Amino acid sequence: MGEWLGVAIALVSSGLGGTAAAITRYLVGGADPILLAILRWGIGFLCLLPCALLLRVRWPQPRDWPAVAGLGIAFFGLFFILYNIAVSYTTAARASLALATLPLHTMVVGAILGVERLTARKIIGVGIAVLGVTAALAAGLAQSPPGAWRGELIMTGAVFCMAFYNVLSRPLMQRSSALGFLTVGMGAGAAVLVPAGLVRGSFAALDHFMPAQWIAGVYLGIGGGALAFILWVMALARATPTRVANTMTVNPIAATLLAALLIGEPITPNLLIGLVAVFAGIWIATSEAKPA
Repeated sequence: MGEWLGVAIALVSSGLGGTAAAITRYLVGGADPILLAILRWGIGFLCLLPCALLLRVRWPQPRDWPAVAGLGIAFFGLFFILYNIAVSYTTAARASLALATLPLHTMVVGAILGVERLTARKIIGVGIAVLGVTAALAAGLAQSPPGAWRGELIMTGAVFCMAFYNVLSRPLMQRSSALGFLTVGMGAGAAVLVPAGLVRGSFAALDHFMPAQWIAGVYLGIGGGALAFILWVMALARATPTRVANTMTVNPIAATLLAALLIGEPITPNLLIGLVAVFAGIWIATSEAKPA
């Protein structure tokens, strides 16, 4: 039940991440990648810190703080700057499609670091889920913006940051707590982003934000930042990195559905077929019996 609960929690987190991709695409015309990352993780950290203090969470041990902060800077800083740059070149759906290769990256990193053993069932499950995403979005690939390949290439490279975060974070969380680990890591990322934004003058764009953009930015921090990643680290604490990462295939589906609601993009039969394939792949990868 622990593995299944972890996967269920990760599914909700990945869905929130997909909606955040569509919101990022909406905001990217009026804000640079650093400001978008500050909105997401600055607001997210301001939500997490009071919760962690009120709940008196178990914080990382002093010897683990450099590793926790380093992972936080690499993920909440570097990865999401690259993420926002990628979304500025391509559509939310196509960027999320590249992000859906996370299970493959996580399997490779986990195998290289000796954290998780690859099995045929996991490989088949991940492959089916990724193919499902490809089928779901194939109908819209021909209408991609010029130069979209740059965004997908940047996103694919950035995914390695998240793969290492997934694989290396679990032992650190087990020596502290999921919320304590997340708060320190997100705070470290935000602490690096804010000075970078001040140097680049990123905050000047806020003077031109309309109410709708402020609402989108707040949602990015609360829903796509704090809530999504509370659920993500809770999932990593309960299930293996590959099984958690496999739920990332829901991310582009959620991004496509929100785009359909916001700008009227059609929901095609490819999307419905892809949804079936995504959940079939997740079930195959997650339902493997443990060896005696």
